Amino acid sequence: MIGIVVVSHSASLAEAAVSLALEVAPPSSRPIVLAAGGVDGGLGTDAAAIAAALGEADSGDGVLVLVDLGSAVLSAEMACEFIDPDAAARVRISPAPLVEGLVAATVAAAIGGDLATCDAEARRGCEAKGEHLGAGSAEVDAGQAPSSGARVLELRIDLPHGLHARPAAAIASALAPFDAQVTLQNVTRGGDSTEADSPMGILALGVRQGDVVEATVDGPDADAAAAALQTLADAGFGES
Repeated sequence: MIGIVVVSHSASLAEAAVSLALEVAPPSSRPIVLAAGGVDGGLGTDAAAIAAALGEADSGDGVLVLVDLGSAVLSAEMACEFIDPDAAARVRISPAPLVEGLVAATVAAAIGGDLATCDAEARRGCEAKGEHLGAGSAEVDAGQAPSSGARVLELRIDLPHGLHARPAAAIASALAPFDAQVTLQNVTRGGDSTEADSPMGILALGVRQGDVVEATVDGPDADAAAAALQTLADAGFGES
C-alpha cells in the first residue's frame, strides 16, 4: 500500500486536512505522515523533517506527497535529495490541491490504488467544483461498450446532501473487491458518466437529493457488484 505525506507550512492546517480525509476514507492500516511547520515550530517547511516523513511513509509501494504552497514543493524536492536514490525514485510530488487531493488520494489508497492511480485521483480533486461552477466536466468513461450481460440499476438518491464525499467514498470502497466495471450517470441532470471507482468523479456528477443515478455494471463479477451496490444504496450509503 502506498504511503502519503502531507507537506504544509502550517501544522494546524495539515492536521485539519488529515482529520477530514480520515473521516471520509475507508479505514486503512497505513497512517498519513505529516511534515508541517518550520524548524522553529512556526510557519514554514523543513526539508529534513520531510525526508524523515518520506522514510516513515515508504513501505516499498511508493509515497505520494501532497503540498500546500509553492515553496513546499521546493522543500519536498530538496528532501528527496537527502534520502536513498532508490527510495527517492518511489516518491511522487503531486500538483493536486491539498485538501481535495488528500481526500481523494486517501480514499484511493485505502481501496488498494497504486501510486499512479492515487496521484491521478488526487489531481481530479477540484473537478467536482469545476463541474458545479461550469468550469469543467466529469471524466467520460472511454472503455469498451457494456456487454449484452451488463446489469443496469436505477438508484434514486434520497440523501439530504446528495452524493457527497462520504457516500462517494463508500461506493468506491464497496465495489473495490469485485472484478467489474461500473459506470454512473446522473440521468436527472444529464452530463457525462464516470467510473464508480473514482470518488472525485462521482462528486463531479453533481447528484442532489431526489436525483436518479443510472449504474451500468459489467464484467465477471457484475451480479455480485450490482448486488453490493444495491445493498449499499438501500442502506443509505452508510449515511442513515
